[in-house]
Amino acid sequence: MVETTNGLVNILLSVLLFPMYFQTAFIAFAWGMHDPFWLMLTKRIFLLLPVLASILGCWLTVGSLLTVIFRQSRRQFITTLIITWWDLGKAIVAFWGGLVNFVFRFFVALSGLLRITILGIWQLIQEIIFLPFRLLGRVFGAVGRSNIPWIALVLTLFWCLIEAVIFTYVTTPLVIDTFSNITGEQFAENMIRIPLFIFLLFIVLGSYSVLSTFVEATKKKDIGAIIGIGVIEVIVLFVEVVFLYREFVDALVPWFAQYSENFELGIFWTLAISCFAWFGIRSLSWFLFAAHGTPTLMKIIQGKQVRSDLPVGEPARAKTVLSNGYIESLKENNAWIQAKGQELLEALMLPPLQVVAAAINFCILLISGDHLFEIPLRNFAEVTDSKHLLDKIFNDRRKQVNPVYAVKENI
Repeated sequence: MVETTNGLVNILLSVLLFPMYFQTAFIAFAWGMHDPFWLMLTKRIFLLLPVLASILGCWLTVGSLLTVIFRQSRRQFITTLIITWWDLGKAIVAFWGGLVNFVFRFFVALSGLLRITILGIWQLIQEIIFLPFRLLGRVFGAVGRSNIPWIALVLTLFWCLIEAVIFTYVTTPLVIDTFSNITGEQFAENMIRIPLFIFLLFIVLGSYSVLSTFVEATKKKDIGAIIGIGVIEVIVLFVEVVFLYREFVDALVPWFAQYSENFELGIFWTLAISCFAWFGIRSLSWFLFAAHGTPTLMKIIQGKQVRSDLPVGEPARAKTVLSNGYIESLKENNAWIQAKGQELLEALMLPPLQVVAAAINFCILLISGDHLFEIPLRNFAEVTDSKHLLDKIFNDRRKQVNPVYAVKENI
């Protein structure tokens, strides 16, 4: 259209449409379509946004100059237009510097993240290695602070299991022979030992429970209960001696026979040694741990409440299997990652916003004759939300139209 005109009109259109002479070449150069990939990427990152903002500034400058004819305070408006171009230049330089700053911050954050990851893995390995010792320490610490005799309870159960295992091994042949004589079939040992072990475990636990009840009745001096439980204890003694401890003593007869000729123990001494063995084992185990473990075990079986004197906050702390130092380290690392991520996000978004804000200033200058942003933007907090920006524009406009409003606001 410029080439078809002549004279003054040609000159005037050339001035008004001067961005058309270079905008296509500038955009093509910044786009870098036919350049190598690394060069194309570099141009699009560093040049495309400044070129687009500069071309937009040229077009808006033409429009702003056309409005000078009917504007008030023309000198101030032209001065503001020149300062807007100065702000665009500062924004472009700040954009390039911000990208370099972001790359530097990114590698610093990456090295910090790598350090945190390596140290975190090493601390986690240490936590896994020392976890069993920490759990044992907490268990023994809780046992030491509790009024419940956990050690006695565990030892009682453990001793009952040992007795049940020994008597199962000793009495298995007798039980197999008994069942074979009754049914006429030969049973396998593995099929007999498991139910026999469970049965003998109940027998041993019941023996300690009867002994515990007998001791409680003796402490209360309840004669009727002492006689009744004493009869039950004698029956328990007879059952265990005849069926369990007798077999245990019979298993020791070949050992006695090695040191004497024509050795015959006899039923009396067999039962006598069995009774002494029963009395000795029950006495030693009772005074060592069963006197404290059996009552607690009976309360658990009977469903009675077993209270502990541990503090209220102790169970909550016991659930934490990690050390306090590792947890604090995780919290510090999490806080550092969040802060560094926010810092990187601001460092990434602020450079292009510099150029965008400078371009928006051209638009606001054409409409209201003033700037909206102060270039360069120093931090992300200066990029306020849209409502505050609109309030700022409308308040500035009211001040220009109505000076009385500005005086009232200052008051």
